[in-house]
Amino acid sequence: MDIILSGLALLVLSPLLIPVCVGLLLTGEHYVFYLQNRIGFHNKKFGIWKFATMLKNSPNLAGGLHTTRRDPRVLPLGYFLRMTKINELPQLINILLGDMSIVGPRPLVDKTFDPYPEHVKTVIYNVRPGLTGIGSIVFRDEERLLSESGMPVAEFYSKHIAPAKGELELWYQRHLSFRTDMMIIFLTAWVIVFPKSNLLRKAFKDLPTLSVPGLE
Repeated sequence: MDIILSGLALLVLSPLLIPVCVGLLLTGEHYVFYLQNRIGFHNKKFGIWKFATMLKNSPNLAGGLHTTRRDPRVLPLGYFLRMTKINELPQLINILLGDMSIVGPRPLVDKTFDPYPEHVKTVIYNVRPGLTGIGSIVFRDEERLLSESGMPVAEFYSKHIAPAKGELELWYQRHLSFRTDMMIIFLTAWVIVFPKSNLLRKAFKDLPTLSVPGLE
């Protein structure tokens, strides 16, 4: 199903993806895709595809691997792509290749994976990483949380966001089902259009309670 749906999605979305490619070629640093090593199925590394939304040297500039709201490293077109999540759509190629699934925990780099609790790190990628997932929905505005926390970005992520995301992904593995995945896909689109909606908690009434400053 992942292969069929990702292939169809690439065909259906091509009228959107092609203009984005052209726009990136004509703006910013004139490159379209950004490939990065991420942790995947059974903790094995793979190269993830994304649209280029930030300066090429971003990981070596202030902020490192964490992106905040109005981050100066984000390219002009990149703001729109990140807000609408269009920048993630090239990962349909990863799904087609079998590296990822449509729904699952987001694939992380080492520095954002290391702060996860050990009991989470050992099992989180027993399922394939996903284009979207429960953590992606709950922390859809992670950049705002990092920007407004009043703490160093890496410290806030390590103390609050990583443990909370870990609990969400453990919840997901306990509730693996076709219905759960279909609801997550629907809610991913829903919260982009209605970011203040509380439909998530109505759909999944037993989600863990998260103590994260600023999280609604």
